[in-house]
Amino acid sequence: MRLIIKIGTSTLTHSTGKLNFRLFERLCKVISDVKNAGHEVIVVSSGAIALGRSKLQLKERPTDIPTKQASAAVGQCELMYFYDKYFSEYRQSVAQLLVTAEDLNGGERLFNFGNTVERLLDLGALPIINENDTVATAEISVSDNDTLSALVAVNVKADLLILLSDIDGLYSADPHKDGNAKLIPLVDEITPEIEGIAGGSVSGLGTGGMATKIHAASLCMQAGADMVIVNGATPEIVYDVIDGKAVGTKFTGRKI
Repeated sequence: MRLIIKIGTSTLTHSTGKLNFRLFERLCKVISDVKNAGHEVIVVSSGAIALGRSKLQLKERPTDIPTKQASAAVGQCELMYFYDKYFSEYRQSVAQLLVTAEDLNGGERLFNFGNTVERLLDLGALPIINENDTVATAEISVSDNDTLSALVAVNVKADLLILLSDIDGLYSADPHKDGNAKLIPLVDEITPEIEGIAGGSVSGLGTGGMATKIHAASLCMQAGADMVIVNGATPEIVYDVIDGKAVGTKFTGRKI
């Protein structure tokens, strides 16, 4: 199986914005084990701006583009340092790919991106992809890593996209506001009702919310790939998703 694992900022970090080392190490162990089992894995990772903000000792998440880019430049170094450190303990070689929307819009750049990813997988490496926030502006930005992970999944013909988030899946209403909200285990079609359920970012640490996840699901489903939203607080839940267990919310791709 070829799968994309998207790791959100809230999964990687504490509420302080600093790296959650215990959870981070477990994530790297699980992903390494999944690779060792014979699956092809690509990671799409958020977290650079949050880690940069922490290291630069900024009190709040930056809102202006230059400070966001500066935070990303500092944080991306931190992020890849720790990915390399922990994955190396499980004998995995990591590769960093930073992309913008222009790289995924077709033509020669998309062709080159696809070739690089394929070759890395052939060589047994673990591609770790993030948006190139240090140069991306509103005009060339993908804008969130939920969408980025779906675009990657579509372009590399992945079988499955797993979104590790700070919520258990898609609910019938906002579970933080409605005690009667129920988890929706399976979605076969993105209807106006499903779109209407989507809300904003829960943690405030990242840029993605449920609306971006629904959009990502739509992209995957149209391309024939499945997508599952699960809570990344327990990294071992990835095993359950791969084994086909009923966890989180599964969006079923239209097989072509």
